[in-house]
Amino acid sequence: MTQTPVDPVALTADLVRCPSVTPEEGGAHDLLEGLLGEAGFECHRVNRGAVSNLHARWGAKGAARTFGFNGHTDVVPVGDAAAWSVPPFSAQIRDGYLWGRGATDMKSGVAAFVAAAIDFVAHSPPPEGAVVLAITGDEEGDAVDGTAALLDWMAEAGEAMDACLVGEPTCPDRLGEMIKIGRRGSLTAWITITGEQGHSAYPHRARNPLPAMARLIDRLSATVLDEGTEHFDPSTLAPVTIDTGNPANNVIPAECRACVNIRFNNLHSGESLNTWLRKEAETVAGEFGVAAELEVKVSGESFLTPPGPLSRLVSHAVEAETGLSPVLSTTGGTSDARFVKDHCPVVEFGLVGKTMHQVDERVAVDQIGRLKAIYARILQDYFA
Repeated sequence: MTQTPVDPVALTADLVRCPSVTPEEGGAHDLLEGLLGEAGFECHRVNRGAVSNLHARWGAKGAARTFGFNGHTDVVPVGDAAAWSVPPFSAQIRDGYLWGRGATDMKSGVAAFVAAAIDFVAHSPPPEGAVVLAITGDEEGDAVDGTAALLDWMAEAGEAMDACLVGEPTCPDRLGEMIKIGRRGSLTAWITITGEQGHSAYPHRARNPLPAMARLIDRLSATVLDEGTEHFDPSTLAPVTIDTGNPANNVIPAECRACVNIRFNNLHSGESLNTWLRKEAETVAGEFGVAAELEVKVSGESFLTPPGPLSRLVSHAVEAETGLSPVLSTTGGTSDARFVKDHCPVVEFGLVGKTMHQVDERVAVDQIGRLKAIYARILQDYFA
């Protein structure tokens, strides 16, 4: 009996109807576990903390070649539900689009690679290969109990992928335009400068933290971190807030706080930037006679999967199905590829991401089927 191909549009709609606002599972992993289990995948729920994750493998553990897909079913909050044209979890189809929170980011991507994987192993199973799907419920949140937990579990269980594709939206305007072969790192620093409170009419009797903070932020902003590399744009530093919480115009506050965010390429590391920030803060604090404290969080290090067999594999499939030769890019924010890169070579390819996180998030219905076709061709070519 021939298995009916999995409809990725219907599966996307079923997933969108699951209210999986991070870290809630919302029924999405229950749905996928049932579908994949029926198709012969060995499924494990890898839950950590309040987060649900799903690992599914077809084929033998430790197979000669294992190709993996990674993605997430958790979504950001809907915002003002009254501002939506449709109920956010209704998955309505109209005007050629499927509407709902997570339609673009990235339940359509998950549906496409799940559908492609099920059909592939049903009709052309690789005799010495395996297909792994690593699906998390903690990408939009802190991400500490999501893909990181899956990879920790895989290491303990002896599970491995030889190559992985993350199905995040990667294309600016047209499906097929762009593949991500790396990502910039992200560092956030919260800065507190403490002086001594006083009357604004007698500034010599106080130690004003505001001029010190202004000098520090100016020094940081004026620094050219680098000129970019072959595959990365120049690193950037953006001040995002400066605040004293002071409502009075006749009081010099004792404290000033600020926050900066750095997106950095592979010429830097979180550690090197942390060292630089603290040195700058100490220098300014010494000049102004104030105290400076920093709290630094590195959300992810920069990484690059150099152009090679994996990017060629994906590029070939994309061009064959879309007619476009995709650009190899490292633009954008962070993704779970930052965890996968320590496990195996990884690239990212998915749909157009214009409406992700927006009110009236939606995905073009025809593109979901085309994405499934691209993923199916990647599997066929990888195991050929």
